Amino acid sequence: MPTRKYPLSVFDVAAALQTRYHDFNHYNLKNPLDELLFIICSTKTGEASYRSTFRSLKETFPTHLRIAEAPAEYIARPIVSGGLSNQKAKAIRDLFDVIVEKFGEPTLKPLRKMSDKDAEAFLLSLPGVGKKVARCVLMYSLGRQVFPVDTHCWRIARRLGWVRPTQKDKHCAPRDMDRLQAKIPPELRHSLHVNMISLGREICTPTTPLCDECPISAWCSRIGVPRTRKQK
Repeated sequence: MPTRKYPLSVFDVAAALQTRYHDFNHYNLKNPLDELLFIICSTKTGEASYRSTFRSLKETFPTHLRIAEAPAEYIARPIVSGGLSNQKAKAIRDLFDVIVEKFGEPTLKPLRKMSDKDAEAFLLSLPGVGKKVARCVLMYSLGRQVFPVDTHCWRIARRLGWVRPTQKDKHCAPRDMDRLQAKIPPELRHSLHVNMISLGREICTPTTPLCDECPISAWCSRIGVPRTRKQK
């Protein structure tokens, strides 16, 4: 008997989440280099803060060329309010150096002509870029049918019983990202990703999830986690 490719619940879950959250895109960007900058700004900071620091960065450096010409200490100044500004500025500086060396200018437009495999391989070759970030750029900015696995997607997929961790600490390893992506039909990947983020932030939280209010609780296989209801 052939192995079932996708979990039986995947289409139902995708439909229920889309009805609830309407594929909200979480302010991600169509320009792939801007998307990388946006993700760096979002590291270990809240949504309001990283959206503000990204705007400040873009106001200070209106073009990518201006960033490419700036020392790291200058890049750090407009993003200081988001925390870790020196580390983030160095990450940006390192990224731009590699991109300019590869393409002759600060741009990721050549990725649009690459296959998914080649574009992902190039992004993974950039300093500090892992599989989740690479696939965010591919999905949000290049329209590729990939499935970035962030902490919310990983938590919800595990609770749904779609995937089991291979790591002792239960964290999502790169091979787990590939395994989970393979379980999701390509046409549902964008919708499920963005809507799982919304669900993970609002309802399916790491502790005391609001299961009584969850639109996909009928398909959840969680055991032994206290259920709670949102306080009125």
